Amino acid sequence: MARQERAIRTRNAVLEAAAAVFAERGYESATIVEILERAEVTKGALYFHFPSKEDLAHGVLEHAVTEPPTEQPIRIQSFVDMGLILAYRLPREPLLRGAARLAADQGAQRFFGRPWQEWAAVTADRLAVAKEKGEVLPHVDPVRTAETMVAAFTGIQLMSQATTDMADFAERVSLLYDLVLPSIAVPGLLGQVDTSPERGERAFADVQAAAEAAREVSAEAGAQR
Repeated sequence: MARQERAIRTRNAVLEAAAAVFAERGYESATIVEILERAEVTKGALYFHFPSKEDLAHGVLEHAVTEPPTEQPIRIQSFVDMGLILAYRLPREPLLRGAARLAADQGAQRFFGRPWQEWAAVTADRLAVAKEKGEVLPHVDPVRTAETMVAAFTGIQLMSQATTDMADFAERVSLLYDLVLPSIAVPGLLGQVDTSPERGERAFADVQAAAEAAREVSAEAGAQR
């Protein structure tokens, strides 16, 4: 058991180090040597878990699409929460930040844009549900709108990273929703949807609380068997 736990810690250390280097330098400029130095592990330990730099990138990209937010009574709020939660988490979580850089790295065509399709699909599903409830204007196409939002989010991410090291990322994403919502949501809902920069932290806390409650229920069910 101790050996297994040590292996898990080593793997996580390597992934986080790789994600940090990818986020700073991009895929092509990142080197195994720098990743080893960041992770503080041996070359053998790294290659045991990830035989190549490409395998490392795939490992980081597994973290690109996160759990959806807690469902809200106003479904368009859930659509907003997806972006605001990610805007809160990206500057704080190396794995997510590395995955986002890989997805936007045109020098890494093997990975370029791959998570975007998944993220756009999840976003489109949220918009479709909101439209079925009458919260979205009739002319709005959930798929095309979701793809446009993902593209805008990515551009904001790159600009925020280049100018403030993502210190203003949540504020920029909040403004994006302020500008977009009047074009897609029915007017009567606009005053009821929280697009503030602080909303992401609160919504993420709700996701974590829901996940913890689910784990407790699962543990209780397992103990009763």
